[in-house]
Amino acid sequence: LRTQTLPEETPFCGIVCERYRLQCFYRELLHAGKAGTRERGAISARERRRLWGVRQEQKGTEMAAGGVTSLQREEKHLSELNIVLLGGRYAGKSSAGNTILGREKFKSGKRTAQCVKRQGEVAGRQVTVIDTPGWWCMTVKETSELDKQEIVRSVSLCPPGPDALLLVIKVSSSFRDIERRSVEEHLQLLSERVWRHTIVLFTRGDWLGDTTIEQRIETEGKALHWLVEKCGNRYHVLNNEKRGDGTQVTELLEKTEEMVAGHGGCHYEMDRMLLQEVEEKRRAVEERAKQRLMKVQKQRKALRALFRGEEHHLSELRIVLLGWQRAGKSSAGNTILGREEFESGIRTAQCVKRQGEVAGRQLTVIDTPGWWKSRPVKDTPELDKQEIAWSVSLCAPGPHALFLVIDVRSSFTETHRRSAQEHLELLSDRVWRHTIVLFTRGGWLGDTTIEQRIEAEGKALQWLVEKCGNRYHVLNNMNMADCTQVTELLEKTEEMVTRNRGGYLSIKERERGGVRLKQWYKKEIDKEKKNLEEEWSRREDDLIERMSNVVVDSETEGSTLPVRKRRGSKEFPLPSLSGGTSQASGKVSQWLRKNQPGSAVSSAYGTRSSVQSEAEMSEWVTLEEDGEVCTATLL
Repeated sequence: LRTQTLPEETPFCGIVCERYRLQCFYRELLHAGKAGTRERGAISARERRRLWGVRQEQKGTEMAAGGVTSLQREEKHLSELNIVLLGGRYAGKSSAGNTILGREKFKSGKRTAQCVKRQGEVAGRQVTVIDTPGWWCMTVKETSELDKQEIVRSVSLCPPGPDALLLVIKVSSSFRDIERRSVEEHLQLLSERVWRHTIVLFTRGDWLGDTTIEQRIETEGKALHWLVEKCGNRYHVLNNEKRGDGTQVTELLEKTEEMVAGHGGCHYEMDRMLLQEVEEKRRAVEERAKQRLMKVQKQRKALRALFRGEEHHLSELRIVLLGWQRAGKSSAGNTILGREEFESGIRTAQCVKRQGEVAGRQLTVIDTPGWWKSRPVKDTPELDKQEIAWSVSLCAPGPHALFLVIDVRSSFTETHRRSAQEHLELLSDRVWRHTIVLFTRGGWLGDTTIEQRIEAEGKALQWLVEKCGNRYHVLNNMNMADCTQVTELLEKTEEMVTRNRGGYLSIKERERGGVRLKQWYKKEIDKEKKNLEEEWSRREDDLIERMSNVVVDSETEGSTLPVRKRRGSKEFPLPSLSGGTSQASGKVSQWLRKNQPGSAVSSAYGTRSSVQSEAEMSEWVTLEEDGEVCTATLL
């Protein structure tokens, strides 16, 4: 400032103020430097204390094992070691297993859907490694039942039990309280005793550079401190990129042996009753899954027989995608259309309409805003509810199918079921007859079938699938090149349209015209006509459902159409239900009068009593509307 030549117009007070600001800045910089130095000093002190504590625990373990020296450990190490790998998704469990075994034994980069067991000889030991499904960073109740069963079952795959459970944590990721709670809840599936046999295994050790793992632990915060201390300060770092470095694996096995020695040579032993219960559940799920698949196949076969010659090979299909947020609706739309038409990865705030030709059909697909899967419809913003209701009008005159999109990875509870039901019934209480459950991210299943997933998850998901007439399909959004999955979905959609006699979902009834009736009849006839149409539609649905169930339950599969037989009666083939509602209703009535005199004249039991007189049944009024003739009954 002294040597600087100042312009004449610069006032002296401005120079003083600028000098004062510079002094304040340098003073703050000096204080920050001192504070940073103090913080680094504190971290360094905690790091030294942690290292000292780890060494003390190692000495204590050696004393508990009878004062075994490092030379004696080399001479008397365990000939066999059983290890189970646990951890979240993308933590690097499979890669860690390959590093431990020294070769590619596990498929890394692909989800582990079921427990995988691999063995090999490492540093003079026979090592067995069990890889397990990972969990998302959320509570254990959000993890699917199949994954929880596999985690529990893992300890039974290396009898008599694992010597160590390695909790795999990616060192390059943050570890907050939400991750800590997720880890705690998932390990709790194996009981509180599991912590005594657990070592924290940090992967991606190359990310640390010159930083020590102790510095990483100390700087990360209380959540990681808690985890390491919960595991008795047992931790190790692996660099999966340096599999040729055998020392890092040897040190890990030595730490494992020290832990086993500290437990008197005992391995982790799971409650046998719990293991037996899990195994019984797994077998029951597999059996029920086979039965479900057989039932669905028989129902589809029965419906094809009922509507033989009347299949709807549609040149145009209109589809609406519904579901909760992040279920994969936009990605499903892209997979169906075979190209990137919808923006995936961001929230769909308004309905989006896209079109394309797929497998010889002109498809119209409507993507809609999602709802929070655990929230009731009253908590959904009005704008979102309006968009959901508006979606059907974007594909006039109405959608042939609604795909209820569900992420196959997450759990499906009663809360999720109620939320889905409430949001779908914003459209109509008859929406279910036009709905197919579309499971996304099918690659997550691995070798598990979707039927096993449905049966394992429980009653809520089973109710939803059955509410949709056992219509469901799985899409792998990551494999858009697989056209067969889309073709099969469209075939199932056409079968549903055939089952609905070519109908589509329409919210508002069309304007009726050309009705020629006496004025004093009009009000009653309109009311009765509406009730009658709804009644016949309900009866037809019930009859079709019962006919398909008869075929499913029947052991005889020789006839083309199902046969209904009552005790003491002859066998009568069921009528074809082709044509419109009025035509189908006439066929059903004619068949019932001919083959079941004296019974309820209805396609449902007891809805119209045979006590009623023929006079009451025969007063018919003919309405002419939209160029078609339909028949209504006055009761």
